[in-house]
Amino acid sequence: MARFSFLTTTDGARIAYRLDGRDDNPTIVLSNSIGTTLRMWDGQISALTQHFRVLRYDARGHGASSVPAGPYPLARLGQDVLELMDALDLARAHFLGLSLGGIVGQWLGVHAPDRIDRLVLSNTAPWLGPAARWDAPIAAVLQADDMIDTAETFLRNWFPAHMLEAADPVVDAFRAMLTTTNRHGLAGSWGAVQEADMRESLAGIARPTLVIAGEHDTVTAASDSVQMAKTIAGARLLMLPAVHLSNIEFPERFNDEVVRFLRAPS
Repeated sequence: MARFSFLTTTDGARIAYRLDGRDDNPTIVLSNSIGTTLRMWDGQISALTQHFRVLRYDARGHGASSVPAGPYPLARLGQDVLELMDALDLARAHFLGLSLGGIVGQWLGVHAPDRIDRLVLSNTAPWLGPAARWDAPIAAVLQADDMIDTAETFLRNWFPAHMLEAADPVVDAFRAMLTTTNRHGLAGSWGAVQEADMRESLAGIARPTLVIAGEHDTVTAASDSVQMAKTIAGARLLMLPAVHLSNIEFPERFNDEVVRFLRAPS
């Protein structure tokens, strides 16, 4: 894999990113789930680069990016995307985010609509419960000896039983991402989830939007996606028979539907 490039944000964080595809194609920004790196999108790159230049980045606290002190405000995660776009002279771009990346996408759709062309919100939700519910998991991950138990909990929430039981190499790759994630980065990102409540704001998203849901998702319930698609004017809903990582379980369908949506006539 090619070397990363790096951006230093206005608050001093170092964000790792990479670009794939032709410079003269429109750009799509991909934003990853908590506990993963930009490698979670490897299965999308071949399909997307046929039509787009792809900008991937490791969210602060993850992968090759730095780990500032948390918690990370949701607005700060959104600003990281805007500063990346500014540094690359991108006035506008498509945006695809999954889980926490999808929460960032919601924030961008509300607060920076002039920078977003089309928006794909995958396996995400505008609100994931009262803030207090996150206090215990944040404390637990910070106090644990390692990330092993946290990783196994995530994997059970992300993949169907048949993949977990088969010692699937894909699951192993995500286990490696999780166990090498800095606990402070994970806890800081949970801070953004803890504060996020976009339920009242979603109706303000005016960009063309595709909502992708996992029928068996226990992290961000399919019912949340259905409601999001109803709330965002003109939004389309794609329901896949997936758990939480729809792009991993059903990459061909995921890729085809995303490309079709992004290339559809206005």
